[in-house]
Amino acid sequence: MSAAFDQIDPRHDGAALPSTGEARDFFVLLKPRVMFLVIVTALGGLMVAPGSVNPIIGFASLLAIAVGAGASGCLNMWWDADIDAVMSRTVDRPIPAGRITPSEALAFGLTLSIGSVLVLGLVANLLAAAMLAFTIFFYAVVYSMWLKRSTPQNIVIGGAAGAFPPMIGEAVVTGDFGIRSLVLFAIIFLWTPPHFWALALVKSADYARAGIPMMPNVAGPAATRRQMILYSLLLAPVGVLPALMGFGGMIYLAVSAISGLLMVALTLRVLRVTEGEPATKAAYALFGFSILYLFLLFAVLLAEHGLGLMWALPVVIG
Repeated sequence: MSAAFDQIDPRHDGAALPSTGEARDFFVLLKPRVMFLVIVTALGGLMVAPGSVNPIIGFASLLAIAVGAGASGCLNMWWDADIDAVMSRTVDRPIPAGRITPSEALAFGLTLSIGSVLVLGLVANLLAAAMLAFTIFFYAVVYSMWLKRSTPQNIVIGGAAGAFPPMIGEAVVTGDFGIRSLVLFAIIFLWTPPHFWALALVKSADYARAGIPMMPNVAGPAATRRQMILYSLLLAPVGVLPALMGFGGMIYLAVSAISGLLMVALTLRVLRVTEGEPATKAAYALFGFSILYLFLLFAVLLAEHGLGLMWALPVVIG
């Protein structure tokens, strides 16, 4: 890398230039869109858990989980500053843009990590806190420092980090986790590859420049598309399971079934349309809808349990 880049490489102390970062730059380090998704999915786990929790404890727990997710995002940006600097979609992030130094980002991420785990342990229970600590470690160390740069399965294995919040949410209520949050974990886990590989197909040149072994760069676009349809075909029926197991209602059944079929249809379109601008549009369409898909599933679960809209089927499984 160039000498200029030495100032933002996370293996350097980052003290060569003073920080010009504002509050919004530190907020960007937390990956706020990911934080929002974590809040929704953790709240889903909390709401479907058997039993109840004091609203104040529930709110404080969700806040701690959100901060922990932001902390792991901050540590990810600290470690990935070198590759962010050469990728078009990440070059303006606060560290590669020079607005925040690596040492500041590291201190910020570690402080939030420790604080969020301690708070969750105090307001909820030790299991929930331990699971949050493991999630931060898994994303920041296992995924960011190891998997992302070493294997095309980085998103598949690393996707577990994004799937843990429902289990943490259930642990807040019960001090344990069971089949309900495990099903929600499975939905997020199976959702991650088609969601992220849709973007990776479009941004493969970026990943190639950064030396990241994403699936399209290693196995090729055709093999990636075939794996995407496999995950989508698995996701569609798993997405319906909450209704069949009695903790999702009739509204959830309809929404999950229809949106699951749309996920499969959009992935099939990506599989069929492989050249030029139509292929790019197909990939972006899948990427955008996949975000809506996951949000819809958890939003409906929250509405059914929180607003008294739970008209359940007879339990088919469980």
